[in-house]
Amino acid sequence: MAKDVGTLIEKAREELSKLTRLKASSTVGAIKDEKGWHISVEMLEKKSIPDQMDILAIYEALLDDEGNLLGFERKSMRTRMETVKE
Repeated sequence: MAKDVGTLIEKAREELSKLTRLKASSTVGAIKDEKGWHISVEMLEKKSIPDQMDILAIYEALLDDEGNLLGFERKSMRTRMETVKE
């Protein structure tokens, strides 16, 4: 039975934190396609002082409908003070 998107997001955050040993900061996207669920999570790569110099990264986790992690990848990195342009 397929899980709801909220459950899949929580699973992605847990799995990414466990595998990377990084702290999940925020969820930035969730999209389903023929491969599965692509969940994008911003993770704290490096804590700095001042906070504006923290290094953040966007990781994408790929999960099936049951919440099984099929793969993950770091997509980008930035300092907290940098704005993201798309």
